[in-house]
Amino acid sequence: MIYQQPLHYLLGVEGLALLRAYGGEHDRAFAEARVAEIRKLLDDPGLTGGVEARAVDTVTGYRVWAETYDQPGNGLFAYEEPFVREVVGALEPGVALDAACGTGRHTQHLASLGFRVTGVDSSPDMLAHARVRVPTAEFHQGDLSRLPVPDEHADLVVCALALAHLPDLRPAFAELARVLKPGGHLIVTDIHHERVLLGSMPHVRTHDDEPALIPSYQHRASDYLAAALPVGLEVRACAEPRDNGAVGERFPIEEWDTWPWSLVGQAPEAYQAASAPSPVAILWHFQRAKSTSRSRSA
Repeated sequence: MIYQQPLHYLLGVEGLALLRAYGGEHDRAFAEARVAEIRKLLDDPGLTGGVEARAVDTVTGYRVWAETYDQPGNGLFAYEEPFVREVVGALEPGVALDAACGTGRHTQHLASLGFRVTGVDSSPDMLAHARVRVPTAEFHQGDLSRLPVPDEHADLVVCALALAHLPDLRPAFAELARVLKPGGHLIVTDIHHERVLLGSMPHVRTHDDEPALIPSYQHRASDYLAAALPVGLEVRACAEPRDNGAVGERFPIEEWDTWPWSLVGQAPEAYQAASAPSPVAILWHFQRAKSTSRSRSA
């Protein structure tokens, strides 16, 4: 079980802000204000109630999240969609695979550009939405560690906001490379590990109204490279977009479902200091080598 409490989160944010100050990013007055705010938080009885949530797999978690996944509250879309569309827009339409296609966001765009698209996802509930959204595409239920498509199938593979759910990136990258034609392009987008550290992990409630979390792992850039380079993928671009860490008006602490974002207004200066330097997403453009290591050694 994963135990989450508002006070614990806010103290963590204050601690990150103090570390920024300790490193010279903020002055003495800022640091002293953080300590005073910590004392105030410790005395606030409204911050003491905690929740125990169990970790669930993506099939279970997305069974619930599928209904609201495309709502505007999913803020990562604004950071990763322009990157995907810029790369895709420079390519000639061909055969595309949307791996972990979800509700078909990228499938729809690829189809509109003339790509012949296959979408694969482990969640039957997400696929149900994708089939309605993109009736011209072909969809299959399948796992990233064993994609149900042939070797060297696609000119382009997109894998968006999915790999952070995997504890080990290597099996998925081996599959993504396997289904890509030599010279083909791979786009991977993911939540940044620093954003996961700040508490960004999908919250869902089971049909019994029990709190549950879809785990997100803190993969560094080196983890992606260690998985991609040995299978013949070459880096063409990498981006780590940031937001400004701005906090809107102060909202009351609501239900667990809105944590941690409903908590940040309790310590807005600390949250801005902790989060503003942190990237929101990590975005990759790879290309499969036209000559694999196997063929070079032959």
